[in-house]
Amino acid sequence: MLKPLRQAGDTMLQWSFLLGLTASRPGVRDRPLEERIDALLPQTQCGQCDYPGCLPYARAIASGEAEINQCPPGGERTIRRIARLLGRKPVPLNPAHDDGKASTTVVRIDEEQCIGCALCLKACPVDAIVGAPRLMHTVIRDECTGCDLCIEPCPVDCIHVETTGEPAAPVSPLAAPIREVLAEAERLRRADRARLRFRRRNERITRREQEREQRRREKKAARTVLRKEALPEPGSDHASKQAVIQAAVARVRARRARRDGTVYDGSGRSDPRNGT
Repeated sequence: MLKPLRQAGDTMLQWSFLLGLTASRPGVRDRPLEERIDALLPQTQCGQCDYPGCLPYARAIASGEAEINQCPPGGERTIRRIARLLGRKPVPLNPAHDDGKASTTVVRIDEEQCIGCALCLKACPVDAIVGAPRLMHTVIRDECTGCDLCIEPCPVDCIHVETTGEPAAPVSPLAAPIREVLAEAERLRRADRARLRFRRRNERITRREQEREQRRREKKAARTVLRKEALPEPGSDHASKQAVIQAAVARVRARRARRDGTVYDGSGRSDPRNGT
């Protein structure tokens, strides 16, 4: 009689701690629904939910576009929490999104086999891989979310999956809720950090794309100005037009001479470079 009551009390205490820990994060209760859902997701940014990141998936849930059971890394724990937030009944994880992992994982690069192709750098959604083209790469283990997105692009299969940590030692029933609270605090810390790194990476990519587009526009504008300067003004005399044409012909002949290995002397003839 007392044992079931004690177990029920421990469970209630555990969930009270966990819910209080999540709700006490700065500004969570005042955020839009999509951000409150995002705060419950594991932030692996793996795309297994069919969305390009945890926040897009949270937006889809908030709008009713996606179900709450499409996140394999979050598993049943995340499903229960989202269901509680939305006032819905929990449902099992959708088998179509089950990745088959029984524990949290990270990846490791075999540095002796790495060829420095840099494809994994582009694939990592949280910048947890460091390196440079044609140089060795390595994984920042503490920042890796276990998304496995870097594995497929690797042309030499030098990226390997590893489980994290070791099985926890047995503890008394009274200490179990406290241990779970501490573990949840660590999960929230890692999730917050992964979310921040994911956002900063996307901001950097967007900024670089905008800078490249700006450079393309500037080059296009410069070419337009040069073309306008090369053309004669309307109403100019026939001699000016002929001069422009002659200059264009001379440039073509000079390029052709360079291609054929001859020297263009400006007279319309090309002499061999050896002078014979």
